[in-house]
Formats: sequence, structure tokens, C-alpha cells
Amino acid sequence: MRHTLRRSCSACAKSKHSCDLGTPRCSRCIKRKVQCFYANEPLTGPPRGPSSTTAPPPSQNTIIPLGTRFASVDPFESYPQTRLPREHVQRLIHSFLHKIAFQYYPLDLSATSNPFLVSWWPLALGDPALFHVSLQTACLDEELLAQKGFQASTVLMADSVALLRQKVGDSTLAVQDGTMNSVITLAAIEFGKGNTRVSEMHVAGVKRLVSLRGGISAVRQTSPLTARMVSWVSLLIMGHPQFGTQDDAGIGDGIPPIPEWQLDTSNPGHEPSNLNIEFPVKNVFIRLGRVFQRAQSGIPFPNTRLHDLTCFAVHRLLLSAPNPAADSQSSPMTECIRYGVVLYMFIIQGPTYFSHAVIIDTLVTSFRLHLERLESTHQEVNAWLAAVGLVASTGTPHYQWFVERAHAVSASSRLRSWAEVLACIRSFLWLERPHSEDIFRPHWDIIFAPSNDLNATTTTTIDISQPITPRSLTIRVPPRGSPPRKNSGVLTSSTDIIGFG
Repeated sequence: MRHTLRRSCSACAKSKHSCDLGTPRCSRCIKRKVQCFYANEPLTGPPRGPSSTTAPPPSQNTIIPLGTRFASVDPFESYPQTRLPREHVQRLIHSFLHKIAFQYYPLDLSATSNPFLVSWWPLALGDPALFHVSLQTACLDEELLAQKGFQASTVLMADSVALLRQKVGDSTLAVQDGTMNSVITLAAIEFGKGNTRVSEMHVAGVKRLVSLRGGISAVRQTSPLTARMVSWVSLLIMGHPQFGTQDDAGIGDGIPPIPEWQLDTSNPGHEPSNLNIEFPVKNVFIRLGRVFQRAQSGIPFPNTRLHDLTCFAVHRLLLSAPNPAADSQSSPMTECIRYGVVLYMFIIQGPTYFSHAVIIDTLVTSFRLHLERLESTHQEVNAWLAAVGLVASTGTPHYQWFVERAHAVSASSRLRSWAEVLACIRSFLWLERPHSEDIFRPHWDIIFAPSNDLNATTTTTIDISQPITPRSLTIRVPPRGSPPRKNSGVLTSSTDIIGFG
């Protein structure tokens, strides 16, 4: 019968010192040359054996058979060795395959086509570094739920570091998909923990790896998932694009457009009249409108295609934004449409891979600044901009300002119901998707509520910036430029792990 839940060894517990849980003997007992006895197996240690030294980190080629419980989901019938107990590893595998994969990529909830199941996981089974990083995401989620410390994820982080150092030291292994996926995931983990400097170092490192592969377009030709994740997550972390885009014909080294982007735009039927929109933004707006019209005509438009379209359009629009430090400024309407379209694409796509909270907050701030300068009498434009602002600003300090603007727009345009608002925004730019109306309508129902108090408006609608991702990666980070947070000593940082520091 188990008499205690204590994990530390008896000697450390008796002297009330912290135990590093080393097996078969902890480092303190080795140093003091005393007997080391555990009442229970350490959570992060491997099974105890007769050896008198701690088990070394796993090597690149160490593989152990997969237990029969998970054989049905592992086509390779094996997985790389870790220092965690076998049952714990299998629990994390189950969590990744049945939970984390769908949280990372909620655009595809099918077990037969989700890219993290059909592409990422087979790659991880043959790549110990990526396998450890994958387990780390599941482990952080598990530990944050349990609220009992981060011992296991610390072990996985340390071993991920060791394995990635080995890979980066080899020019061939350094440019593998598994290496790039591991580095960009570690960047997101550090970003979620608030270690912005470290996460930015990892982004810089993965950009160099992409360059060695011939650019993001070349990576996409052989590994679409890697290219998507690297380009999108680096944007979320840095707050601005890290890769260029191809031209409208799909030529050049950059993020490619989807095939529908190249549809004929010689007939400007979708272009709103009498709007002072500069060409780079107008071009994106017109092409998006035609893509949306085609999607609504019954032609299949899968979620992954929407993600590719979002990634391309957002990068294209943000790359063409004027530098705030430069003298040249675009018209307020151009900038309102630019940031409105960017936010709309974030909204209709939904959270993917990792949290959108930080970049959404930055974009909403810019959106509001340009809206404050805008003088427009276009009913459809004003309603559409207000609708986007309401949804995008949910959960931010800007929400009340957008509520007041929506009130003003509805009053000046004599909009009295959600149906009238929907007609306006559909006529401007709208992609019909399941639950599209459910995203926007609750905000306007509050606006049109008879007893609505403008100074006490609240909403219980979903915050679109918050992902359906592991809790470990949704911790809000401090604003860029704020003093670095002191290391709590709980989670091991991956600073300089791959030689990019």
C-alpha cells in the first residue's frame, strides 16, 4: 500500500532540501556519498536499475518498441526513447494524437487528414528532436491542468535542446523539416512563457534554415505543413511578416497565392465605387471578393485553402503598409480597409497553431487609430468596418470604443436590425461560412437591445484571438519592449539551444 505521494528521496526529504529526482541516485546524495532511497518512483526519472549513474539523454538513433495500446495509431510501431516513464510517454502520445493535434489545427478535425496526424506525427516518430518537442506541448498542457509543477516538461525541454544541438551541427540534418518544425515550436513555447527575446532568436534561426533550403516557396514544394507553420507562427511571434509573397501570378520566392487568386480581375465589378483606396490594398480587396464569390457559388473551398489564402493576403497587406517613421502616408480609407481586411481574415479563419491574442491586439490598435481619422459617408463601408472592429476587439481595452462607433454607425445609417447590418456587410466583403453570422450577430444584438446602456455594454461572445490550443501556449506575453520577466526557475528556457543566439 502506498503511504506517501512524496517524489523526493528520503535523504533530501529528511533534510528538507530540494531533490533533483535523479535516478538511481540524486545528485545531492551522490555528492554527500549517502544512500539514496525513493519511496516512490520520481515522476521524471526512468525506471531504476542496478546502474550507479544517471541515464544519459537519448541519442538520435535510439528507438524502443511501441506498446500495443498505441500500435493502432502508430504506423511505425516504434517511437524514440525518452527519459520519462513508459506509461507517461504513452499518455502524452495519446494526448497529442487525440487532443493537441486538433487544437493546433482546428481547421481539419478529421483523423484521416489533419496534417499533424498525417504529416507531422510520422515525421516525429523518426525524428527524436521533434518527438520530444511534440511531447513537450502535450506535457505542458497536462502540467498546467494539474498545477503541480513542470518537472516532466523541463526534462523534455533539456533533451530537446541536446537533440537539436546535434542536428544543427550537421548541415544536412539542420535543414530537415523536423528541425525547422522543432525550432518554430520551441519559439512558440518560449513566446507563450513570455520569453520574447528567446522566441525571436529562434525565429531568426529558423529563417536562416529556410534560406538554406532555398526560401519559403522551396520549402512549401516539399513540405506544405512546415512552410505554413513557419510562415504563420513567425508572423504571430514577431507581429509582422518574416517572409515575402509571390506576385499575383505565383512567380517569385515567397508565400504563394492560392490558384483562385489568379482569376481574371479585368472587370472591377466587386470594387466599391468612390472609395479612395490605393492600388496594393485595392488589388487584394478585389481579388478576395472574387475568391469569396466563387466559394459561395458552390465550388468547394476547404479550410486549408482558406488558411493559405489568409496567410498570403495578410502577409501581402502588412508588407505593403507604410512605415510609420516615413513621411509618406496612405489615405485613412486605404489604411482602414487594409487593417479591416487583415482582421477579417483572422476572424473567418479562426485561431490556428498558436494564440493570435498579441498580434490581434496590435492590429486592433492600428485599426482604431486609422478609423479615428476616417470621414466616410458610405453606409456599407462604415457598417463593415464597425462589424469587424466589434469582433476583433473583443477582450481588448478597445471594445467599448468600437461599441460606441457601432452605435453611431447604426444611427447615422438608420440601421435598426441585424438583418439590415448583415445586408450591408455582405454587399461589401463577406465569405459565407458555417457559423459566420454567429460570430458577428451577438455584438449587434447588444447594440440594438432596447435597454442597452452604452456605458455598461458587456458581451459573452467568443474572443476570436484566443486559440483552441494548449494552455501552455496561450499565456499572454508582455508588450514588446517591456522589461524582461525574471526567470522563476520553473521552466527551462531554450536560450541558445541551437546556436542562433
